[in-house]
Amino acid sequence: MDPVIKVEGLSVSYDRKRVLTNVYLDLHAGNTYGVIGPNGAGKSTLFKAILGLLEINTGKIRVEGSTIDQKKKKLAYIPQRNEVDWSFPAIVMDIVLMGRYPHKNLFQKLNSLDYEIANDAMEELGILNLKNRQISELSGGQQQRVFIARALCQQAEIFLFDEPFVGVDMTTEDRIIKVLQRLAEEGKTLLVVHHDLSTVEAYFDHCILLNQRLIAYGPTSEVFHKDNISKAYGPQLPILHKTGMIE
Repeated sequence: MDPVIKVEGLSVSYDRKRVLTNVYLDLHAGNTYGVIGPNGAGKSTLFKAILGLLEINTGKIRVEGSTIDQKKKKLAYIPQRNEVDWSFPAIVMDIVLMGRYPHKNLFQKLNSLDYEIANDAMEELGILNLKNRQISELSGGQQQRVFIARALCQQAEIFLFDEPFVGVDMTTEDRIIKVLQRLAEEGKTLLVVHHDLSTVEAYFDHCILLNQRLIAYGPTSEVFHKDNISKAYGPQLPILHKTGMIE
């Protein structure tokens, strides 16, 4: 089966500093990929390169055999919460409905089907009762669920979650995991930047370990082991042991 996302020799720099070097990946539908590595490893940079949001130095990325410009409707991006202006005056329903815009022409209005899809997404995330609330009034976990509902509303084929579990309660984390499992069962491709190493094996069937270069990728049972974790985290490894993130 051909990969849904193919990354070939990807290198990216910021201000002349190399962030990613010569990364190769073949990512397939129906898999949930945990993107693992220390701060500054290039995890978010990988996402932005796939999304076509930054200029790459060398290499290429193909989505279903085409350029990202031809496939943008098929990719949904859930950013880190700290990248969002939560003071923006919008209610939950308006934010979730933004997921329908890629399916509309410039002057095409939202219809009853769009609202039905939005309601279904909010119900799955347990926030339907919040649909008329201002996003600034919500808790961190509720805000995260709103943006995931927006992504579901887009009905994409590829989902990129950038640290979806940071700052959320266990109820929200459980909701997100159930959503990931459902999407994978439906054949979607999921990439999730994740920091809690203690839950990697439970949450992801595949892993991508990064530290400015590709350390390893493949089935979690095969690549998520102490040698690769040590290569990815280096001097930070003793700290991870102390915090209980790894045994």
